[in-house]
Amino acid sequence: MPNMLEGKVAIVTGAGNGIGREIAIMMAKQGAKVIINDVGASVSGEGQDATPAQQTKAIIAQNGGTSEISADSVSTWASAQKIVQAALDHFGRIDIVVNNAGILRDQIFHRMTPEEWDAVIAVHLNGSFYVSRAAATHFRQQQSGAYVHMSSTSGLIGNFGQANYSAAKIGIVGLSKSIALDMARFNVRSNCIAPFAWSRMTGTIPAETPEQKRRVERIMQMTPDKNAPLAVFLASDAAKDVTGQIFSPRMNELFVYSQIRPIKSVHRENGWTPEAIAEYALPSLAQGFSKLERSGDVFCWDPI
Repeated sequence: MPNMLEGKVAIVTGAGNGIGREIAIMMAKQGAKVIINDVGASVSGEGQDATPAQQTKAIIAQNGGTSEISADSVSTWASAQKIVQAALDHFGRIDIVVNNAGILRDQIFHRMTPEEWDAVIAVHLNGSFYVSRAAATHFRQQQSGAYVHMSSTSGLIGNFGQANYSAAKIGIVGLSKSIALDMARFNVRSNCIAPFAWSRMTGTIPAETPEQKRRVERIMQMTPDKNAPLAVFLASDAAKDVTGQIFSPRMNELFVYSQIRPIKSVHRENGWTPEAIAEYALPSLAQGFSKLERSGDVFCWDPI
């Protein structure tokens, strides 16, 4: 099915590097006109540099595609509206939003500062809301649209030293699900991808012990371009019946995730006291407890 995005206009945030760049390039190859949104900041969100976005634009042009650059930040409502307006000004419409922009301020929880928390939430969670909300008015009017949000196994499962990032990424899952429910009547879809890839952000993973080095070596095989086909599919009309879901691409594998549902219940005719919960409920409910794990514990086998 060639040119799955022919005639569509896509915004890809954080498209100057890594996963965002590869998604923007593939979307352009598949016929979309692309707004490359990137402020050119460091992994920690500092500074500005026009070069990454310009490089993405040059690659798209070399492949015969069409794109324009937006250097506005996703982290404020006013600038997010400018990102969507750029799509309207340049291409006359907006069909796809890929919320990929992100930064890291990793810190063990008891040392994390409010500033480290706020900076990460502002880009990942607030940014995903702001850009999505700015596009929603146009999606509603045209009775169509697709959102692809980047979550993370750090949020879905857990990780060390990333309370801010993990909270933002699981928050994006809730945001996506709510968008899917609220916007379904307008034929608008919303899905999440929890990507596996070696990029600037995963490049901060420690590699000091032999186990850590082996893990990093495996991750380095997972190039950012492996995530682009799934993003293109979810943005296309071929995924018209797919919404409210969470996926992962890992090398040549595709995962779909379960979502939170009750798995165990106990009933007591006269209700519960704290003592009764400890004596009677806990032994039964504990059978449904999940282990305290990080994503590395769950995804510990070699990629295919």
